[in-house]
Amino acid sequence: MRRRVVGSGAPWEATVGYARAVRVGAQVFVAGTTAVGADGTVVGAGDPYRQTVEAIAIIERALRAAGARLEDVVRTRLFVTDISRFEEYGRAHGERFAGIRPATTMVEVRALIRPEFLVEVEADAVLPPGRCHAGPRTPPRRGRAGPRRGKPLGMRRGGG
Repeated sequence: MRRRVVGSGAPWEATVGYARAVRVGAQVFVAGTTAVGADGTVVGAGDPYRQTVEAIAIIERALRAAGARLEDVVRTRLFVTDISRFEEYGRAHGERFAGIRPATTMVEVRALIRPEFLVEVEADAVLPPGRCHAGPRTPPRRGRAGPRRGKPLGMRRGGG
């Protein structure tokens, strides 16, 4: 089965050895995503709601780059640094997922990779049968049948 890698352009993807998202068949897996702007700064420092909104926006761009939509998400995981503020994280999540209702987990963690990060969000999506083969395609290279296996597709903006 073909594996398609989506990169966000974040400099640590190559260093750490991960992708923003990976699509295999009808499934798309989006890596833990924090609220990082295109310039590398934290979006919504000190604000759990704003950081969750930004992380979900980055996830949505990754899904689109992989040929999926937010509506295809079947599971999310929120890793938060202060569970007592669950309503702020939950409100942001609910604004985007109330009509989708993925299976969701919220877990408090001791820390994330940078102290300014308050939340990291993961998402898994499954495309419906009619759209399993749809999505962005990289034009074939000369002399090749298609894009190189595992080559990052990229996204417009970064994201941690």
